[in-house]
Amino acid sequence: MSLFVNYAKFIISSKVEVKELKSNDALRRNMPVFSISVVTKLSELTARQIRYYETHELIKPQRSEGNKRLFSLNDLERLLEIKKLIEKGFNIKGIKQIFNEEQGQLTNDELETRKQMIVEATQKPQREAIPINRGDLSRFIK
Repeated sequence: MSLFVNYAKFIISSKVEVKELKSNDALRRNMPVFSISVVTKLSELTARQIRYYETHELIKPQRSEGNKRLFSLNDLERLLEIKKLIEKGFNIKGIKQIFNEEQGQLTNDELETRKQMIVEATQKPQREAIPINRGDLSRFIK
């Protein structure tokens, strides 16, 4: 019987430790530690692009006492996601809608439609995504 009790205590303490690790991880991921220069190197975005995304409220970096932007790992992840969506052809309004979807502000029908549109847009080859009037001369060459 005591073996079972000890095992139960071990399982409960393990779950508590895992929960503490997850909360510590969340704290670390939300901790604003990166300056804009570090984020530009990690994300390969320009400082101007990052400030532009901030003005459109796609990211919300915290500010230091000297009013410098400080980014967390979650902010960096979001910037990389924005970069990927921009490369796939989404505009700022579309990206805002995708992020609003993640916050649960849409109905189930809207969610399904958006998911289908995102899948279709991201699975298209890049050549199909560019309109023919964008300098594609292949229509003149036989």
